[in-house]
Amino acid sequence: MAGQLLNPNLLLAVPLAPLAGAAIAGLLGTQFLGNLVGRKTSHTATILGVLIAFILSVQTLLAVMDGATFNGTIYNWMTIGTLKMEVGFQIDSLSAMMMCVVTFVSLMVHIYTIGYMKDDEGYNRFFAYISLFTFSMLMLVMANNFLQLFFGWEAVGLVSYLLIGFWYQRPTAIVANMKAFLVNRVGDFGFILGIGLLLAYAGTMNYQEVFAKKDELALLSLPGTDWALLTVACICLFIGAMGKSAQFPLHVWLPDSMEGPTPISALIHAATMVTAGIFMVSRMSPLFELSDTALSFILVIGSITALFMGFLGIIQNDIKRVVAYSTLSQLGYMTVALGSSAYSVAVFHLMTHAFFKALLFLGAGSVIIGMHHDQDIRNMGGLRKYMPITWITSLVGSLALIGTPLFSGFYSKDSIIEAVEATHIWGAGFAQFAVLAGVFVTAFYSFRMYFLVFHGKERFGQAHAHGHDDHHVPKAAHGAHGDAHDDHHEEEEDDHAHHGLEPGQKPHESPFVVWFPLVMLAIPSLIIGYLTIGPMLHGDFFKGVIFVGENHPAMEELSHEFHGAMAMAIHGLSTAPFWLALSGVVAAYYCYMVNPRVPAWFFAKFHAIHTLLDNKYYMDKFNEVVFAGGARLLGNGLWNFGDKKLIDGLLVNGSAKVVAWLSSLSRVLQTGYIYHYAFVMILGVLGFLIYFLPFWPAK
Repeated sequence: MAGQLLNPNLLLAVPLAPLAGAAIAGLLGTQFLGNLVGRKTSHTATILGVLIAFILSVQTLLAVMDGATFNGTIYNWMTIGTLKMEVGFQIDSLSAMMMCVVTFVSLMVHIYTIGYMKDDEGYNRFFAYISLFTFSMLMLVMANNFLQLFFGWEAVGLVSYLLIGFWYQRPTAIVANMKAFLVNRVGDFGFILGIGLLLAYAGTMNYQEVFAKKDELALLSLPGTDWALLTVACICLFIGAMGKSAQFPLHVWLPDSMEGPTPISALIHAATMVTAGIFMVSRMSPLFELSDTALSFILVIGSITALFMGFLGIIQNDIKRVVAYSTLSQLGYMTVALGSSAYSVAVFHLMTHAFFKALLFLGAGSVIIGMHHDQDIRNMGGLRKYMPITWITSLVGSLALIGTPLFSGFYSKDSIIEAVEATHIWGAGFAQFAVLAGVFVTAFYSFRMYFLVFHGKERFGQAHAHGHDDHHVPKAAHGAHGDAHDDHHEEEEDDHAHHGLEPGQKPHESPFVVWFPLVMLAIPSLIIGYLTIGPMLHGDFFKGVIFVGENHPAMEELSHEFHGAMAMAIHGLSTAPFWLALSGVVAAYYCYMVNPRVPAWFFAKFHAIHTLLDNKYYMDKFNEVVFAGGARLLGNGLWNFGDKKLIDGLLVNGSAKVVAWLSSLSRVLQTGYIYHYAFVMILGVLGFLIYFLPFWPAK
């Protein structure tokens, strides 16, 4: 099959199948066209669409591994001079792998949603959204040009806005989805500037045509400065990735996006939207390799995110928010790998993380169902014996997350740490510290959550439980919702609006449609790293797709030290990351199972640090005061001076006053008497005579 071209019609069916499912559920299954189809038809159509996309994606990946490729135009939208705007696909090992990950995780989320959203009034609408989200992400990863990339980039942002604000009756959901939308617009502004720079100087939006001109672009400077053009373009592109992949300081939208239903937390925060930035930088590796400055910027931003976002996970009491801050930290690890020129390691961690993070989110959702929509881990404990499938799959996800040898997360996370150690660009020292310290922090907050939820004393079914809920039933069914932003305030709710187990009630295992996706995601969380590390990192899987310069030796050193997946796991038992992870687990067990007075002592002794973490480093406050406050100040100034005084006062009202004043003068002259007009005419003639008298010729 070497050299064979893939069938473009089959490739086109991959994104169009979920789009067709979204159209059926979104148009025919909602009030838009009169609820023509029911719930069963809606979820069947969307699941079938994603299943078709998954099967075709697997076939595509197998064909690509046999040497088949595709890079061509599917539809030519318009041509302006020499610039072509088109829909086109570039199918290689990177995009084929991403297609499989996106469609598989999306398929599991679709199946899970049948059980999770069964009581929700917006059931059909939700299926339409998640299927449309899958279409958008597939268009992004399959693109062969910047125009289609930008279309997919903005489409996933738009659909995530709809999903985060799915329960639009709740003010907190509206605030969260608007926050996500606005923060992503900041990143997207940089993204479109980067695309514009490359278009202006390369004259094309096709990836391969831009890459072909990279050496010419590397010699150019930004007009009016001595900055390298490629450095500026790459940093602008990465600013887009900072917004989409939630890197500091554009990370603030992601924890608040927990306002949406749990299935979209798994979809947005595991395999799709937040990894779009990681994928994009990896795709652009030929350009980023030519700018050490851009790589250093990426490395430092990723290091800050990996470490400091992990600290925030330690104090969270909402089960979904713990996993959300874990996502932020792991995205930081992927970004660190990008900055180390270990693009294939970043994509490898993207893949392994997609499975175990989707597993953890869906496991959290299963716990929430069992707890009757209570999300507060302080109200849980001892769920292991009541929810055995959720327990064992969540344990698998947690062990993969902390990098336990032989689990998938171990191979990708340890490879990132090794890549950073082999990196010598500016910022590498801080990055090494951040990724190592992050191992302990990740293990601590992950197993803090695990122990509080599944082990220890049963704290559910108590009269004065901490108020927190997932709001997964319709608003009409449970009255006013609690504020999911504040994890530390209790709420007084009416009996009919109560969330959580009543005294005497016991949790229950979730139905088959909920636990089946957990099992299916637990399998790759266990084995995918072991099976794929050889070809993906040290083989030819990404050959000709991801480029690493000779002056960046990280991947070469990794390959030199790699002696097989089993040997790596055995060696991992004696390395610092393993002992740091084990220390984190032991510390969490001691603090929350053996001696709970320790966290209370830390809270009392280091109250200022706890307050800092509780307020998320005051980033929201900073944005509110500086950016939102500055915008309000500027807006008020423009309104008071520009609108009221300049436009309304001077131009509109001023011109009216001038006309009125001139009219008042003309009214004095317009008397209606003929002899007045005759007198004025005589004065006029006299004036002309006097004015032109000097110009008359002398006799």
